[in-house]
Amino acid sequence: MLENFYILKEINTLGQGKYTCKIHLNASHPIFEGHFPGNPVTPGVCMLQIIKNISQELLQKQLFLVKTSNVKFMALIDPNKTPELILDLEIEQQPEHIIVKNTTSFAGTVALKLTNTYKLC
Repeated sequence: MLENFYILKEINTLGQGKYTCKIHLNASHPIFEGHFPGNPVTPGVCMLQIIKNISQELLQKQLFLVKTSNVKFMALIDPNKTPELILDLEIEQQPEHIIVKNTTSFAGTVALKLTNTYKLC
């Protein structure tokens, strides 16, 4: 579903499970034709998938989303106006779960904050 939706441009490892990642959204992706015509907004479910995809790449493990909590959508992400996003990820590996705390921002504006709980597939 997210093929060609975004490009992971950069990953910076900050240490102790902390990362800053830069992505570029593809404003011409077909998802934006329906969400919403003439006024594209990045769907929240797509952001959840991007966070999962990047977490899997960082951990080199397949993950299954168990729970999302503390979700705060704070600004609309228009791929035409702000295609460059910064995702700050804090990954904590527990014996039975992986906890990922995320803050997504663009141009100094926080757009999304959440905590995802995954289990290994």
